[in-house]
Amino acid sequence: MSHEYQADGPALTLRENGPALLVPAAWGVAAATVLGAVSLHALFVAHVVMSALLVAFVVASWRDMATGVLRAWKLVILAGTPVTLAGVLGFLARDGAGLAAALPAGALLAVAFYGWMLLPAPAFVYTGLRDATVPRSTVHHAAAACSVVGAVVAAFAGSAAGTVAGIALVGLGQTAGILAATALY
Repeated sequence: MSHEYQADGPALTLRENGPALLVPAAWGVAAATVLGAVSLHALFVAHVVMSALLVAFVVASWRDMATGVLRAWKLVILAGTPVTLAGVLGFLARDGAGLAAALPAGALLAVAFYGWMLLPAPAFVYTGLRDATVPRSTVHHAAAACSVVGAVVAAFAGSAAGTVAGIALVGLGQTAGILAATALY
């Protein structure tokens, strides 16, 4: 990991710790939407905000995430930005908004949903392989497994409760993994 460029103050603290807060929040909102406790419009707004945060995060962290494990996570964010934007377009298509009305809403929303379930899995595996501390490396590998198994559970769920179970598995695993990574870096 390169530390040639160091930022100070609240911006660094937010960049270092923000993902540990945003990951469980994002999956919590997704689960709450499936259960009808959060509106689809609120989820649309969350996608717009997440898209902006992802771009801001990767721009602000570009040099810090140049090598090793952090580079793997930079690639997740870079790939995740269009995945999140697919969700934005999916909501616009669903609502029949402008040119987006011609797009396949369901497919775009599925790209966002399953994309964020699965995109972090390889980075968790890589982080686990690069982390010599056994308890943390086990958490990273479990996070990868939870991401994949949770996506499968959600994909084959026949009910809202089953979908939420898949989301919960992904959310718990990814939250544990990001907390372990935050403690490491």
